[in-house]
Amino acid sequence: MAGCLDGIRVLDLGRYQAGPRCAMLLGDLGAEVIKVEAPGGDESRGLGRVYWAAYNRGKKSITLNLRCEKGKAVLKELVPRVDMLLQNFRPGVMDAMGLGYQTLHQLNPGLIMINVSGFGQVGPYRHRPAYDPIGQAMSGLMSFTGFPDGPPVMTNSPIIDRITALHATIGALAALHRRDMTGQGQSLDVCLLDTGFTLMEIPIAQYLLTGKEPQRRGNSPGGIAPSNAYRARDGWVYILAVPQDMWARFCRGIGREDLLSDPRFASIADRAAHAEAIDTLVSAWVQEKTVAEVVAILERAEVPVAPVQTIAQAAHDPHLWERKMLVELDDAENGRTFVPGLTIKFSDTPGNIGPIPRPGEHNEEIYCTLLGHSREELAAWRAEGII
Repeated sequence: MAGCLDGIRVLDLGRYQAGPRCAMLLGDLGAEVIKVEAPGGDESRGLGRVYWAAYNRGKKSITLNLRCEKGKAVLKELVPRVDMLLQNFRPGVMDAMGLGYQTLHQLNPGLIMINVSGFGQVGPYRHRPAYDPIGQAMSGLMSFTGFPDGPPVMTNSPIIDRITALHATIGALAALHRRDMTGQGQSLDVCLLDTGFTLMEIPIAQYLLTGKEPQRRGNSPGGIAPSNAYRARDGWVYILAVPQDMWARFCRGIGREDLLSDPRFASIADRAAHAEAIDTLVSAWVQEKTVAEVVAILERAEVPVAPVQTIAQAAHDPHLWERKMLVELDDAENGRTFVPGLTIKFSDTPGNIGPIPRPGEHNEEIYCTLLGHSREELAAWRAEGII
């Protein structure tokens, strides 16, 4: 089905998650994404069918050895035929291969080059390798997560990778708009540590202004109440009732209208100052009920509430399936699997979820149909380890 980026072609040299997820999002928006894998398949295929399929479904796969001169020459043939090229090698690697932005720009002045890295193309740490937890650690996010008396805690979901992919996608779309006006492409620089700093921008700014380092608060963000996870008879629920009208609805919903006249809780600031007292009374109310009972009562009261779901519970949530946030696909190599659905729903250009490609499945289409090489050349390249 049609997508907003129909007619845009992306060459994806990314590996693992942050880069490939950006290319996947561009594909979700309608772009044709050509995934470049090493002969035999991308190394991240070894991380399991769910991991690789999640970030590469809907792409066309070609194999190409970028460590040999012929492979680099073939890539240069592709560059004039694409609108964007994404790569997440360490800074300097593309230049060392003779594939830096200045070289590619000469081949295609309209090319948008999306560079995703751990620490950015400039900066004192630019040459260091990195993955999501490194960004969490160095940005302060890890030390800021968890309970006050516990160790630093990593968010088990790779939030740095995910948000970096979004930054890269936003940048690519902005550069595409600029190219529409000027005809000129450009190079983008996004990195994991920058993403980590964006997540910590308020605590870091607060520290710089006051000299006081913000402390970990567990499941409560601090400065507002009630806003915490509370234990019910059969699990946990999260409740947030901060604005004045919402606090009033909460009190009426739980049958405690008397709290509305308690001077300790008269304003948002007052409730924040007495957060421990609020948590005590909310905990006492929640602990006598099931999760479902708490959710039902507060939902009727129009108070934000949610069960703290396990992975198993989230996997069977009807909202997940009605919104099609996971889609079941057949993997030609590994059988049935589940992949991400379309995060953005468009009314007129909905797009679609493409299949999971085998390594080099689209070699003939790209090398022969798009570039004009013969099948005999492909056979020779295969024998030489070029594809």
